[in-house]
Amino acid sequence: MKKSAFILSMVLLFCTQSCGIYSFTGADTGAAESFQVNFFQNQADLVEPGIDRTFTLQLQDLIQNQTSLSLANSNADLIFEGEIIDFYVAPITATSDNTAAQNRLTIAVNVRYYNTLEPEKDFERRFSFYEDYPAEAQLVGGTLETTVNEIFTRLTQDIFNAALTDW
Repeated sequence: MKKSAFILSMVLLFCTQSCGIYSFTGADTGAAESFQVNFFQNQADLVEPGIDRTFTLQLQDLIQNQTSLSLANSNADLIFEGEIIDFYVAPITATSDNTAAQNRLTIAVNVRYYNTLEPEKDFERRFSFYEDYPAEAQLVGGTLETTVNEIFTRLTQDIFNAALTDW
């Protein structure tokens, strides 16, 4: 009986102990306890109002939901900042009468990431993604919101992976 109790206690000990720096998403936050996402200003030639705030909030939400880091306004261990540098629409396919059949919205952001605890992990990088939509749809209202959200979902995940995983 004593042997089985010892084995059970060892199993429980190993199950409750962890290195504490990895999350279920594969994020490696090291000894960091906090993060901050500074406002990403829209510096694209074509300015769509509100996307700067939407992007900043989506990046904050993603990091908060996929790590145990606390959101800080200043002096955080991990800092994300940058700007939206491209927002443009281009036709990608044509019909037989030389009109666009589909358009592509492309958004690019320049990101500066600072890890105050491990400066060798700092980077500045451009991230870009696109989403196609039917040419007969106007890029306003629901179409705009859906398209931008799809792009931001991919961009924020790519930024997260670059900063906090080894992918």
